[in-house]
Amino acid sequence: MSGRPDADLPPDTQTAEETTEDARQDAPRVDSPEDTLVDAPEEAPEDAYEDDDEHDDEGEDLLAARARRARWAAAGTGAVLALAGTAAALLRAAGTAPVLAPVAYACGAAVCALAAVLGARGRTRRALWTTVAGVMVMALGDQFD
Repeated sequence: MSGRPDADLPPDTQTAEETTEDARQDAPRVDSPEDTLVDAPEEAPEDAYEDDDEHDDEGEDLLAARARRARWAAAGTGAVLALAGTAAALLRAAGTAPVLAPVAYACGAAVCALAAVLGARGRTRRALWTTVAGVMVMALGDQFD
């Protein structure tokens, strides 16, 4: 690629072709190797970094809140679908439906209950796909009816 990077490199890392007259003027002058050693960084005021810590805490709190909502959503959805599948299995078993219909609803309800457990443990992505599989099994049971 022949394009230049978006940001200019510091003068000490630029190649000879990339060094411009402005960069040469801005570059620090080093007289001896001893001048390049840094003893200790300058002390910053104590309150200089307080804003950064607050923003980091807010970001962590936001991520924790999102994770908690995802766990609750996965666990709640799995539990509701498991209860609905169980109720549908009981209604189909009490009626004149073929045997495969209530069995499919019960199996789908069991898979959704597993999704609720996975969601409660924080495996929300797996819980989502397990919930989808459980609903598909229940839909298959609806086809037998």
